[in-house]
Amino acid sequence: QVRLVESGGGSVQAGGSLRLSCAVSGFPPVTKCLAWFRQAPEKEREGVAAISGGGTITDYSDSAKGRFTISRDNAKKMVSLQMTNLKPEDTAMYYCAAIESRFCDSWSSRTVYSWGQGTQVTVSS
Repeated sequence: QVRLVESGGGSVQAGGSLRLSCAVSGFPPVTKCLAWFRQAPEKEREGVAAISGGGTITDYSDSAKGRFTISRDNAKKMVSLQMTNLKPEDTAMYYCAAIESRFCDSWSSRTVYSWGQGTQVTVSS
């Protein structure tokens, strides 16, 4: 059974940091690109960052570049998102996802293999 379970969300003030983690199971992690998405109220779900199966390729949204870092540990079956210099506009439900491909080509919500249940991040000004 494929499962992705997020942890690490919470409330912080603007300028603060949070680290999200996601434990994956039910498939060999090296075979899937892993990604983080987020969805704010009344907005569409958007991709934040992705990392290839071997961890050598990363991709970030423009809003995440320079502030967020995605990493993975296939031995521990974990993917993480380190978020720094958080802004109120980063407030959203954050979702971990496995992508159909290994190399994150054309990663998007349409190419998701499986979703986690989400973890809330709230940034106050």
